[in-house]
Amino acid sequence: MIDVMTEVLSVKPTIKILIVDDREDNLFSIETILEKDNYLIRKANSGRAALRILLKEDDFTIILMDVQMPDLNGFETATIIYERDKLKHIPIIFITANSHGDESMFTGYKMGGVDYIYKPINPELLRAKISVFVDLFKKNHQLIAQEHKMATANKMLEIEIKERINSEQQVTLLNKQLLDNISNLKVSNEALERFAYVASHDLQEPLRKINLFSDQLIRKYEEILNDDGKQLLGKIIKASDRMRVLIKDILSFSRSASNSEAFEITNLNELIAGIISDLEVSIQQKKAIIKIEGLKPLKIIPGQFRQLFQNLLINSLKFSKENQPPEIHIYAEESKIRQAKEAKGTLTDNINDHYYCIYIKDNGIGFEQKYADQIFTLFKRLNSSDKFEGTGIGLSICKKVMDQHNGHISVESKPGEGTTFMVSLPMNRNR
Repeated sequence: MIDVMTEVLSVKPTIKILIVDDREDNLFSIETILEKDNYLIRKANSGRAALRILLKEDDFTIILMDVQMPDLNGFETATIIYERDKLKHIPIIFITANSHGDESMFTGYKMGGVDYIYKPINPELLRAKISVFVDLFKKNHQLIAQEHKMATANKMLEIEIKERINSEQQVTLLNKQLLDNISNLKVSNEALERFAYVASHDLQEPLRKINLFSDQLIRKYEEILNDDGKQLLGKIIKASDRMRVLIKDILSFSRSASNSEAFEITNLNELIAGIISDLEVSIQQKKAIIKIEGLKPLKIIPGQFRQLFQNLLINSLKFSKENQPPEIHIYAEESKIRQAKEAKGTLTDNINDHYYCIYIKDNGIGFEQKYADQIFTLFKRLNSSDKFEGTGIGLSICKKVMDQHNGHISVESKPGEGTTFMVSLPMNRNR
């Protein structure tokens, strides 16, 4: 069943574009602009010709429609197209050589058009607008495939339940388990898909550009660069390599379950020092002071903990006060549970008594404590995205890291008085 689902999701949809224009030179020009993107192009030299094509084919991704055409103009053709239910999902971009103001644009949008392009056509603008609708078409295809997958899975599960369950009590129990599993799977899949998209698309694309431009810089200007320039270029290349490894770790972490073999004794001081080196530019710009003390080697998953500490340090740097350099203090101590039981004389060898707590404390802007639990929710933001950049996944990643280490992460904060994150790890793994 899994193989069938994977095959359905892996099928790439065909991108078909219908171009409607009464002039052959315009049809040829638009086709030439789009041919490098490997789209399947169909052409019609009139509104009626377009309607004849659409009677047989209703799977177009988008329609490019000239407004001024004899017989049926673009607006009239669009009206007829959208009278058919099978064609209502196809977006239409109108192409016109004349600008008739808002009234004409309103007419186009009223007919069902989604955008306008003016002649002479800007090739890059046309390709950019087409790519937006192509992306939407692909995402819609994925959603439909997901729906088919879930329908198939539900059908097979229903058959299996009917074949194996012979009593009402068993049916009730299995149905409850099935609903719980589907709900949990849906939440997990949505979070994982959005997380993987951000990591693979938003991070890897600029990284590819950094690598590309760095390689070009090396090839063209290596002979004329002085030692300082070569050193800076080396830092760029080294940073991009670290970024590539980091992205790989994130994607690997997001797709796999906890693996005990991935745990290894790690020097936290060295791990955090590497992160500070990566954040050197931001630290210098903010004039930040970072103090580290009392950290001992722990048995952890290094890649995941690197991401955890990096997110927490970035968080402290980002949400610092405008006129005050950030001061970040990272230290560790015995857990409060253990200290309390020692004071009462009730401490035992129970592994639940033993936690190693690491604190990341800053003097930043802080926040209301009532939001302490919400900030670990995926894509939850307490501050405006206009003032503070970010995707809202950093702290949710931290929580997931601690879940995979059977630990906890909590936070204490107060507006204007800074924030303290506490990372608690069970000591039984480090004995």
